Amino acid sequence: MANLYEIRADYDRETIVVYQAYSDAIADSALGAQRFVTPFSLGRMTWIKPSFLWLMHRSHWGQKAGQTRILSVRISHAGWEKALSLGVLTAPEKRVFASTEEWEQKFQNAPVHIQWDTERSARGAALPCYSIQVGLSRHIIREFVEDWIVAIDDLTPTVRKLNRLRTSSSKSFKRYLPPEKTYPVDAEWARKLLISS
Repeated sequence: MANLYEIRADYDRETIVVYQAYSDAIADSALGAQRFVTPFSLGRMTWIKPSFLWLMHRSHWGQKAGQTRILSVRISHAGWEKALSLGVLTAPEKRVFASTEEWEQKFQNAPVHIQWDTERSARGAALPCYSIQVGLSRHIIREFVEDWIVAIDDLTPTVRKLNRLRTSSSKSFKRYLPPEKTYPVDAEWARKLLISS
């Protein structure tokens, strides 16, 4: 399992769930409208993450300032796969790019950035695999907001319950975790995005 790059996600035949952490103001507006509206900004990059535990690590289980509300955002496969198709890695990986110059040119012009981060356990320990982050730039973010989103749900109460359970060695902890399985991609995307074959 060492150095494993996989997209692991909660998905069905038509949609995939990504997670984001926001302030109360952004979360409440998004939940009410079932899409992102003011004070959410369309002028800056937003990152979507299909790994629940990675976002928990990043947001300190919803306790980090400005990231106290955890949202699950269900988007269409078409939107998710468009993002992957337009994505360029955030580093000049030799297995993907012929040169640093080639990477730099593609990265600067990419509407979507792809970053791999070390996956985390429930207690925050580094795992021998990586989780994908997808950064949507201002050139594509409106499409995400207006066309890709199917539903937005507030996971904050569940996150608070899980945070209590994970520190008490409760056997029921895993029961509340979102189900995640490997999301399949074709060979061309796998090579371009560094996904393990």
